[in-house]
Amino acid sequence: MRPEQEGRPAADRSGPTGYRLVGENRYREQVGFYYDEIVVGTVIEHRPGRTVTEMDNVLMSMLSMNASPLHIDGAYAAASRWGRPLVSSLVTLSIVGGMTARSTSGRAIANLGWDRIHLPHPVFAGDTLYAETEVTAKRLSASRPGEGIVSCRTTGRKSTGEVVVTFERSFLVPTEESSIDDRTGY
Repeated sequence: MRPEQEGRPAADRSGPTGYRLVGENRYREQVGFYYDEIVVGTVIEHRPGRTVTEMDNVLMSMLSMNASPLHIDGAYAAASRWGRPLVSSLVTLSIVGGMTARSTSGRAIANLGWDRIHLPHPVFAGDTLYAETEVTAKRLSASRPGEGIVSCRTTGRKSTGEVVVTFERSFLVPTEESSIDDRTGY
């Protein structure tokens, strides 16, 4: 941080957004936000999108021990109502949840919970997913000084606009004052 920036809120500092000045004309890419920077009502559109592959579905199905033939057996799935393998809901949740992590909870100390997970429409190999997250609440932790709890609601959509997953999530994030960035090279 430049000396003239010390003691000033992050929003008041000059330089490109999403980067930290670490030397003259030298910036370090940043992930997530400090508690102080998060504003309730903010909506973040996560990019890039992610095209789901057959390999994503098979690998995650096997890693999670979800060996349902609906996800991994093309002949079986062809006879189902879908007519082809259905991407496991764990794959959909993982991809959309992962898309959000860099910007929403990139600085998180802990993920506190997932609630109200809904999967209203199926996902198939070849579908491209996008996500957006709205910050719904935040409060300083009563038991952990220098940290705050943030809640958000995420919606995952296919490139066609069809909603495929929604969920609410909360996580613990440090205040800027409690940052470990300098000690860790971030």
